[in-house]
Amino acid sequence: MLNVSRLMFSQINKWLSFVRFSHTVFALPFALAAMLVAARDHRGWPGWRTFALILAAMVCARTCAMAFNRIVDQKFDALNPRTANRHLPAGTISLVSALALCALSGAGLVATSYFLNPLCFYLSPLALVAVCFYSLTKRFTDYTHVYLGVALALAPVGAWLAVKGASVSGLEIAQMTTLAFAVVLWLVGFDIIYALQDYEFDKSQGLRSLVVAWGPKNALGAAFLAHFAMCGLLLAFGFLCHFRIAYLIGWIIIVGCLMLEHWIARRRSLNWINVAFFRLNAVVSAVFLSVVAAEIIFQGGFRFR
Repeated sequence: MLNVSRLMFSQINKWLSFVRFSHTVFALPFALAAMLVAARDHRGWPGWRTFALILAAMVCARTCAMAFNRIVDQKFDALNPRTANRHLPAGTISLVSALALCALSGAGLVATSYFLNPLCFYLSPLALVAVCFYSLTKRFTDYTHVYLGVALALAPVGAWLAVKGASVSGLEIAQMTTLAFAVVLWLVGFDIIYALQDYEFDKSQGLRSLVVAWGPKNALGAAFLAHFAMCGLLLAFGFLCHFRIAYLIGWIIIVGCLMLEHWIARRRSLNWINVAFFRLNAVVSAVFLSVVAAEIIFQGGFRFR
């Protein structure tokens, strides 16, 4: 029995690592924060059914996108020393299994969207195309980071629409759009930093990115400007939502994390990139969710007297 349990755990862990499930921490907090604001009249809680469906849709969308990415990048992953031990190149997961996971998770997104509301259901195929399309962009455009940012920004937009459907006000559209653009810029900034690891490989294989097109130094400058603009949009989002002191404190922490991320990217070796990419950006998203939750749940009860 113990051996069976270990085998099951090993298989689950293998599939979770295949789709980098741990990286869900990047998109999910922004989606949950959008859900909280959309359900503000109920202190951020849309009900267990809607909450569970939002989580299921998020997991399905990201699993489909990551499986598709691994499938279409299999050849490049096998050639890159940094990624040669991934599951498809290493043969620990078959191509047929990866295709099945991609198809099933895509169908799962459409199915969960059906139970949310008609608008989400009608938009779900477009969302699938958008989140998967990013994996192809490095073959024809230097702005692949922007496409990935748009894909990630669909998470808060989707969560907002899951709660409100088509009954969104003009103010909510402004809030939702501001948050979505902030997420795009956040992703553009940290994906440029992450792409530094593959600069030489991408250049040799004809793969495109701003790092390849502009060089690491100029690309880092663009990443800094993207994060600078993102901080401005997050501040504007807080203003539009009438958030107060808790949000402002969180915003200051987020700015500090981004500054540290750029210091690491410029001053440390490439081995530190994963620290800048994963840990600090995980803190950014977690802090954002925490302060939005505090503002919504306590209904702006945090303020200077």
